[in-house]
Amino acid sequence: MVIYGVSFDMVGKQPIVLLKAVDSNKFLPIWIGHPEAAAILMKLQGASTPRPMTHDLLAEVLGELEVECTRVSVTELRENTFYASISLRTAGRDVEIDSRPSDALALAVRSGAPIFAADEVIAESAIEFEHDVEDTEEVVEKFKDFLDSVKPDDFLGE
Repeated sequence: MVIYGVSFDMVGKQPIVLLKAVDSNKFLPIWIGHPEAAAILMKLQGASTPRPMTHDLLAEVLGELEVECTRVSVTELRENTFYASISLRTAGRDVEIDSRPSDALALAVRSGAPIFAADEVIAESAIEFEHDVEDTEEVVEKFKDFLDSVKPDDFLGE
């Protein structure tokens, strides 16, 4: 998956990160908090702050300790909440850390780690556009139109 963009739910003004499957027109919207949206957007836009934000600090600490973030994964949707994990490699040992998707994604954009989503999560919550979408502006506009017609509960598992 790749981070396709960050937008806002027009009704509740809640930030949404939009993940796109690399090999298809499937998009996974995940509602996130404002601080995490800012952290993701800042890094995607190449902006920086005079002092490190929390996710910058975490990435710096991992680097100094010679710990590599090897991947982040959106692992499941349970009781209307997305779950994620951060995979780390340290001293020849692999470690999995439970995480909110927003924090995992904020770390991924800082570390360059690949982003994955479980097949079950994609099957349950992804939106698929029926035609090829190559124009980012077109996708963003269609997604905003779509967001105007739905609410977060429409994506939550039964």
